Amino acid sequence: MYVESYDEEGAAVYDMIIKQIFQDLQLGPSIVDLRAFVDPKNAMFIFAVKMKDTTSNIFMHEVSETKYSKNDEQTIVAVGNENYLPNILRVLWREFGRENVHQPNRYAIVLEGNQMHIADFIVDNPQINLQKRIYDGIYRIIPEGFKVIKDLSRDGVVAVVATDELIKDDWVEKCENYIDELNGV
Repeated sequence: MYVESYDEEGAAVYDMIIKQIFQDLQLGPSIVDLRAFVDPKNAMFIFAVKMKDTTSNIFMHEVSETKYSKNDEQTIVAVGNENYLPNILRVLWREFGRENVHQPNRYAIVLEGNQMHIADFIVDNPQINLQKRIYDGIYRIIPEGFKVIKDLSRDGVVAVVATDELIKDDWVEKCENYIDELNGV
């Protein structure tokens, strides 16, 4: 972790803030490294975080059993792992609309017609979940009033430039350099 600033005391304070927020959000074990640059004179903040790789996607067929009943012309989803129920419902609502997803009980979901293709739907993406948690941390760290934010995230690095003014090209370039540095380029 490296926090850079023209103000050494300010850098030390931000170092402490970053560590505290990442500890509160329990992100420490999920982070490989990070770079931050704070420039109070130009009202600019750059933040880049290299995420660790996470487990692979969780598919519908891994957490539920899907069967088609020809007699009723319905597809029944038997939820095997209740922890994924909100994700399963969210995915099905997005695909079929709330009005077409029926849940007669806690562990069953009924869809009209043969919908066996849903077994291959992704119901959880740990990498995206981690990325969302890192964004949450970054938005807690960015100074109050810095409403102009440019997201430069790529290649397993969550990176943003924030200011209360127009974002300058050299700030974007510095952020890009942080991304390359974190990726060993």
